Amino acid sequence: MSAMNRRGLLLAGAGLAATVFASPRRALAQAAAPSGPFTLPALPYAFGKNEPHIDAQTMEIHHGRHHAAYVANINNAVKDHAQVAAMPLEQILARLGEMPESIRTVLRNSGGGHANHAMFWQIMGGSGGAPGGELAGAITRDLGGFDKLKADFNGAGARVFGSGWVFVSVDRTGKLAIVSKPNQDTPLMDGQHALFGNDVWEHAYYLKYQNRRPAYLEAWWNVLDWSAIQARYLQARAGSLKI
Repeated sequence: MSAMNRRGLLLAGAGLAATVFASPRRALAQAAAPSGPFTLPALPYAFGKNEPHIDAQTMEIHHGRHHAAYVANINNAVKDHAQVAAMPLEQILARLGEMPESIRTVLRNSGGGHANHAMFWQIMGGSGGAPGGELAGAITRDLGGFDKLKADFNGAGARVFGSGWVFVSVDRTGKLAIVSKPNQDTPLMDGQHALFGNDVWEHAYYLKYQNRRPAYLEAWWNVLDWSAIQARYLQARAGSLKI
């Protein structure tokens, strides 16, 4: 090989490496893009939107790796099951017992993870505060008021052993309840909807909070978007809330 050709190959390789390392988010997005009926929803705000309460690096890894992996897994599971692939995710999760046994565990874990995280991104990116309108009334009626909701919700989240979630669930009548779930289980599996919920898997908080889950749970209220949660509440009442 001539010196000129060797130089050209070296320059091309260096250029490729520079592109990858200079644009890790672009490379990550390309690598994570799954093929199939389920897609990774775009994060509706910048990775740093929830700073300082949730750091940008955690948001980027959580969305672009963890959530993307759930989407890829469920797409892989349904690729040979056309009837399942054609179903909305909320129906799959509500009818898990009817799903093919060979893929049921993947649907539960990765399908649940996809639904939980798609909800999770929607209800953050705000500035916290307190809810208003019909939602505030429902919280007072069913959960004893906002301060009691926060205390009970944080307590339930702290008591989750290992990995899981804590939710405020909502039914078609608008009734609210605090429920905790292991792993990636979701209220959809019980005929309910998650109005909002917090991820207490360590990957959601460990870079910033290490083992201080209660501190993460307390800080998380500062990034809630109550207008988005109110919209979900009204959709639940109308029967149009999906995940």
